[in-house]
Amino acid sequence: MNTFRFSHEPLDPAELAKSLRDPACGGYTAFEGWVRNHNEGHNVTRLEYEAFEPLAIKEAERIMAEAVERFGIEHAACVHRVGSLAIGDLAVWVGASARHRDEAFRACRYIIDEVKHRVPIWKKEHYENGDSGWVNCERCAAPGAHTQIEHAHHEHDHPHEHGHSHAHEHQRGGSHRHHAHKHGSPQSGPLVHERVAKLVPDYSRQMVLKEVGATGQAKLRSSRVLVVGCGGLGVPVLMYLAGAGVGRLGLVDADRLEPSNLHRQTLYALGDVGEAKSVLAAEHVRALNPDVDARAYTLRLTPENAPELVSQHDVVVDCTDNFSTKFLLNDVCVRLNKPVIFSSLYQYEGQLQVVRPDRGGPCLRCVWPEATRDGVVGNCAEAGVLGPVPGVFGSLQALEALKIVLDLPGQLGNDLLMMDLLTLGTSRLRVRRAASCPDHAVNEARTKPGASAAVAKIELTFDSLDEAESQGFQIVDIREAQELIDLPTPSGNARHIPMADLLQGPSGLAASEKYLLVCASGKRSLAAAEELRSRGFDGVYSLRGGLAALARRSLI
Repeated sequence: MNTFRFSHEPLDPAELAKSLRDPACGGYTAFEGWVRNHNEGHNVTRLEYEAFEPLAIKEAERIMAEAVERFGIEHAACVHRVGSLAIGDLAVWVGASARHRDEAFRACRYIIDEVKHRVPIWKKEHYENGDSGWVNCERCAAPGAHTQIEHAHHEHDHPHEHGHSHAHEHQRGGSHRHHAHKHGSPQSGPLVHERVAKLVPDYSRQMVLKEVGATGQAKLRSSRVLVVGCGGLGVPVLMYLAGAGVGRLGLVDADRLEPSNLHRQTLYALGDVGEAKSVLAAEHVRALNPDVDARAYTLRLTPENAPELVSQHDVVVDCTDNFSTKFLLNDVCVRLNKPVIFSSLYQYEGQLQVVRPDRGGPCLRCVWPEATRDGVVGNCAEAGVLGPVPGVFGSLQALEALKIVLDLPGQLGNDLLMMDLLTLGTSRLRVRRAASCPDHAVNEARTKPGASAAVAKIELTFDSLDEAESQGFQIVDIREAQELIDLPTPSGNARHIPMADLLQGPSGLAASEKYLLVCASGKRSLAAAEELRSRGFDGVYSLRGGLAALARRSLI
């Protein structure tokens, strides 16, 4: 038996203890927290507790399971009161039984410590001269309570032991952080009207601006913004837009959090690794501002789903790290007449561009008629990045989005902003609508359904490079020299031509031969293969997933 529950009724420790009795257990420990009549110089008359129960129970059950696994106990239970409690009432009870007393004692201590730090419970202290208001209860095991730990040992060859620890644990106010956000959102739980009154979002600092005011705040409340990518750029974008009171945020990201993300995606925690970014981000948005309708879309943007998603929003913010998605968004937004804000990064540099088809402005294809191929320019994983760099550019994207929604002066307009954060040098490039792009025609080959089929024909999968060679392919490793030192090509017949040299002029390659390009992850080789195909080298292919995928298949 390992349970956690809330109770609106008084607790009976003797009855609760019976639920943990087991002939196989010789050790039993219980913790009791009682409401006391004073705290920090105030005379306390009573307490009120409230919890977001769906989330709290899930997190508490995790704690109970952790205690069983960590300490090897047989049974554990915890009951926490909610509602109004009088002085002397039992506020929380924890019990643990095990084969030996030490395991029971340590498990009980672990449960109460974890509950007080991780389970979302709020309290209000009532004083003779007022109340504390609803506050997060970080030390919720015994806030305003007299605590008792009983440690009873019933092994037949030892005498009964009983001890007390009188600790007055209490902390008012402060910041309360817990790790339970994966399981739910405070937005959906029942809240009493007093706490709602205390926790309503306050936009007064921005409403005092004459350009915002009540009218601007109403515009924000009715606006809908689609944020594509919840990584280094997306994190500051979505948090600043949520803080400003944007009515709906659509969060698109197909990736799961990785440890290497955290130095720049500081919204998340190490314990979130492996979870879907879009879901994590939506939960953080709701926690920051319950007024925001945060909708998570755990998917990759495609020509099939992009039009529907974009059409449901007023403004789009591109926070991706690949050119194919950027140009897809450009084409769809131009077609649907939606503003879209782009940012691209390379190491310490970045650029910002706002495309306003609703105002007849230039688009990405006015500058680059052909989409830059993914892999030609390194992303954060390949080129490296310092955490604050995407933070700066994401903040600028959020600012431009707010300018559009509020129709503020000083919008970026037809300029491409470029910034080097090492030197703090900035420059602006005036972008004009290209004569060859009078209607911002979409490149249909890249946006129509089935466009991914062309890529599939270029990418090939093999279990080994020997297998590829047996089918007539010549292996060309396009990685840099240092990469080959770290991981040699698993083929003695492979040629080494760095990607930059290959694209500068594919000397030595015959248009009539078959080549398999190889890199670390398959992105650069795909980009190079597509580029060489466009130059007439129809026999060039890319190893799907690169050497990393090849190594994984060899372990299967």
